[in-house]
Parts: sequence; C-alpha cells; structure tokens
Amino acid sequence: MDYGKVASDVVKAVGKDNLVAAAHCATRLRLVLKDDTKVDQKALDENPDVKGTFKIDGQYQVIIGAGDVNFVYDELIKETGLSEVSTDDLKQIAISDKKFNPIMALIKLLSDIFVPIIPALVAGGLLMALRNFLTSAGLFGPKSIEEMYPAIKGISAMIQLMSAAPFMFLPILVGISAAKRFGANQFLGAAIGMIMTTPDLGGSTEYWNILGYHVAQTNYAYQVIPVLAAVWLLSVLEKFFHKKLPSAVDFTFTPLLSVMITGFLTFTVIGPVMLLVSNGITDAIVWLYNTTGFIGMGIFGGTYSLIVMTGLHQSFPAIETQLLSAWTKGVGYGDFIFVVASMANVAQGAATFAIWFLTKNSKTKGLASSAGVSALLGITEPALFGVNLKYRFPFFCALIGSGVAAAVAGLLKVVAVSLGSAGFLGFLSINATSIPFYVVCELISFAIAFAITYFYGKTKAAGIFEAEAADAVAAEAPAAKEAEVVAEPAQTGVSAETIVSPLAGETVALTSVNDPVFSSEAMGKGIAVKPSGNTIYSPVDGTVQIAFETGHAYGLKSDNGAEILIHIGIDTVSMDGKGFAQKVTANQKVKKGDVLGTFDTAAIAAAGLDDTTMIIVTNTADYSEVTPVAKGTVAEGADLLELK
Repeated sequence: MDYGKVASDVVKAVGKDNLVAAAHCATRLRLVLKDDTKVDQKALDENPDVKGTFKIDGQYQVIIGAGDVNFVYDELIKETGLSEVSTDDLKQIAISDKKFNPIMALIKLLSDIFVPIIPALVAGGLLMALRNFLTSAGLFGPKSIEEMYPAIKGISAMIQLMSAAPFMFLPILVGISAAKRFGANQFLGAAIGMIMTTPDLGGSTEYWNILGYHVAQTNYAYQVIPVLAAVWLLSVLEKFFHKKLPSAVDFTFTPLLSVMITGFLTFTVIGPVMLLVSNGITDAIVWLYNTTGFIGMGIFGGTYSLIVMTGLHQSFPAIETQLLSAWTKGVGYGDFIFVVASMANVAQGAATFAIWFLTKNSKTKGLASSAGVSALLGITEPALFGVNLKYRFPFFCALIGSGVAAAVAGLLKVVAVSLGSAGFLGFLSINATSIPFYVVCELISFAIAFAITYFYGKTKAAGIFEAEAADAVAAEAPAAKEAEVVAEPAQTGVSAETIVSPLAGETVALTSVNDPVFSSEAMGKGIAVKPSGNTIYSPVDGTVQIAFETGHAYGLKSDNGAEILIHIGIDTVSMDGKGFAQKVTANQKVKKGDVLGTFDTAAIAAAGLDDTTMIIVTNTADYSEVTPVAKGTVAEGADLLELK
C-alpha cells in the first residue's frame, strides 16, 4: 500500500478545507468534518485501499485496516497540517457544537445493560413459546397437544418452570448487568435483585411496621425500572464508602452499608415510585397499540430501519421485557415490537438480495449475499450500512415493504410471546395460533421490498449499475493481459490452520457486534467473544506485527500466514490505555498461549463501553473458508476458527 497516495486520496475525497480534526484507532481513520455532504463518496467507495466508510457520533470514519491505518494517518497529518489528537479529544471536538442529549445517553445506557442479558431472555422466551405451542388448542385439532398426549404433561410443566424463571427473576439479571455498567460490584447488584424478588415478600397487601409507618412488602419479580434505579443508588453508595472508609474496614462495611441503605430506600421510596413509572410506561404503550391499531403498526414498520440507523432500537429490549412480563401475568397482549423488527429486517435483507441481482461489482455481490442472509436471520446492520445505504434507494424501498407487512401484522393481531431472532426464524417466538399469519407477513415484506428495489434498479437507477459494469470491464482488461504473461497463479503464502481462542468467554457472531466495521465483515471474517477473564493469549505461533500502545488491540501473523487482529472491546481506543496492560512489543516472536496483555473489564464498563472482543482474520481473501468452530462457552486455547 502506498500510504502517501491513500492519505492524499482520502484528503481529496473529503476536502482538505472540510477537515476539522483527525485521529485513528486500530482499523480506521476518524475524521471530524465541517460538512459530510461535501464528501466524494464514490471516490472512496471505488478506492481499492479503502475497505468502507460510515458516520457515527459526529465522526466520518474511513476503514483502512490494522497495520496500515497508522501510517496513512501520519501521511494525512503531514499533508493537511492538522495537529495529532487522541480519539477521546476527537469525540469532544465532534460534540463541541452539540448540546448533551439526555435521551441518547439513556438509550445507550439501556443498551449497555440489556444486550448482555438478552441470551438468557431469548432462552426463557423460546421455552415459553414451546410451552405455548404445546398448550394451544386449534393447531392440530380442537384439543392442544398436551391434551391429546397426557403423557407429556410433566415435560410441559417442567418447560413452564424453566421458561418463567428468567422473567420472574429478571431483577437479578438486570442487577448484575446494571452493576457492571454503573461500576458497582456485580455480586452486590445481584444481591439487590435477589432482595427485591425473594419469595418471603408478602406482596403489596402485606406491610412492615417501620417506626409506625407501613412499608409494603412488594415483590418486584418481572420488573426492570425499579431495579435499575436501586442498583444505580447502590453504585453511588458503594463508591462513596470506598472513598470515605479506611481500608481496614472498607472490605466489611462498604458492602454492608451499601446493601442495607439501598434495601431500605428501595422498599420505602425507590421501588413504589419506579413501579408507578414502569406500569405507566407499559399502560401507555398498550394504549398506543390499541388506539392506532394496524395504522400505527404500519407507520412503525415503515420507520423502524430509520430507528436502527440512530441506534435507538438498542433500548427496545427494556420495553419488550415489560410487555412480555405483562403477557406472562395475563394482563398484556404480547410483544408487537418484535414483529415490527422482524418485518423490517426481512425487508432490508430482500432489498440487499435485489442488489445482488442488479450489481456487476464482485465486491458488492459478495457483501450483498452474506449481508442479505444475515438480515433474514435478524442482524440487519451489515445490509444497512454495507449495501442499502450505499445505493440509498434500496433502503427506502425496504421501508415500504416493512411498513405494508407490519400493517398487515397489526390487522391480524400478530404478536410475539418471547424474544428471539427477529427474522424468518422469528416464528418460534410468535403466539402459536398466529404463526401462519406471521409467515405470510414475512413473505409480504420480502416480496414487496425485493420487487420494488429490483424494478427501480432496472429502470430509474439503471445508470448506476451500467457504470459499475463498465468499470468492472475496464478493471478486468489489464488483469486479462497480465494473465497471458504469467504462467502460474500467484501464491498467497498461506496454509490451512486452526486459530485457538485468545481468551475465555461466550462466543458471539461477528455480524451481531455493535460496530458496523466489524459486523459488516469489512475487516475480514472472524468471531467475537464476550470475555469471562481479563487476559489475552496468543492464538498462534507467530510474530506480533502490531502492538498498539493503548493495549486495546494486537495484530499477529502466524507462521502459516494468517493475519489476525484481536480487538478488545468496542471503541476502547478512547480509553487511551487506561485499564489495559501490554506485555509484548511489535516484531516479537510468540508461541501459542503466550500472554499478549491484560485488560480491566470493570474499567471498560465504567467507561460505558462494551468489552466484546473481536478476533478477525484480516487476510480472509487469501482463504477459501474462514469458519467459526466454537459455539457458546469457550475456554482460552480452545479451537475457535478454522482456516482453509
């Protein structure tokens, strides 16, 4: 790569006078621009050294790749004369002209808390859906499956018990995750959740006599907002006592005082007030659903993908758990948000597949096929940011499809009774009697989005794809001449190998991580791990090519040729090395299992960031297959990726 040329190309595309400030992280240039509309997007899209671009948090980010981005950044600074700034300084510059947005801050907070516990809710929700499937009459006859086969009643009852537990004890799960997010002890957060759901609570009709005042023994099972407020108070008290108490008594009295004071205030003030707020929100949502009916569902479906672009959808699990809890207790209608999300995801996937048929660009075809499948299975960001928003019109065509399908779903009263995969597999989460209607609505969403995108692309937008085809022919002509001269194909210098996990934790699909650079696989294929430890080990025998001074990322090249990027957390470069300890240097030889560095998950959480760690094969193009071979819990050193 010619770093000077790439830097010059980027500066020319964004406009030298349009640049306000620039920084870089492990994979991308991060730019603050005066006016994003002045960017020559086509030039960047066609640049072979630019792997993609996107805008977020007031920054225009240009994906270059690990090992190259720092050199390109140096050349960019030389050419523009800008001062070097850290990514944290860049964030401040990006928001300096903007007022603090409390709504966006709250949404990010809810996202950070709920995303980690979604797997538990999905497991409980799908078990709930299975129980509903077994007990619903009219599916295979006038009687339910349980009534037709009484022998399975015991199994059905056991499934009911397992399905109810994650929702009944939801305050414990929320307590653990919220404590981590607020920087408190996670086990104390769990303790607060346990206190609020203990079976000894007599209910709102029972009271404690506290100095002559009656305090209701309310059980906060199934609740979210009360426990969030309680754990926030716990975090404030814990930090206060850690600071004020001498170290000799801190270990004993900080947990005691924090839990005791939080417990008293929860049952006397926080719980009753937040319970009113929680019930008010649920009642308002149900009222809105009942009042607007299918028209409201259609509007919601037609705007859902716009909401995804802003990240607001990350807060929806907090609302959905309230709807599902109400349904579980027999006082609600179920989760209509899940249905809308499913229609929107399928529509965006359909539009992406239409682009696959329209484009002659091999790079776009490859991305469209993988992103389209991902969207149909419920992960829509690669389709949105990688394909549909690039061409613009597919995105809006998909909005039409999802809007119509959501309206039909609203007319047919299709709702979910559990969380799950918001796509074609989402039928598992739907009220059993509505599954056929759900499938029909999904097909409507797909058909409309695909048809409109395809025919618009064939007519009104045909020039775009004709230009792409001409560019492809021009690009292939020199390659064909060169092929006549070269007798043998170039060798990539890689061989098949298995990459082991550099840390212990829970595996996460790369396409589902909350960063479009990684989820779109622009950097390459791989996998992510939600860590359970705090140490990063070498996954291969090889050489450390890059050891970022911030300690948040490492680039290695194995002895067999695999180029691997290990990126600890999302946007953790903004921590400027706080909470990270680097144990290796660039060009150092390492063996599989050698310690590369450590990180502090509590510090990452306190910074409001996600510690999900990405393991990317950045030279994916050199392999015919890069396949994850681990699912669920993975130990350090266990097989993680298979390269062929």
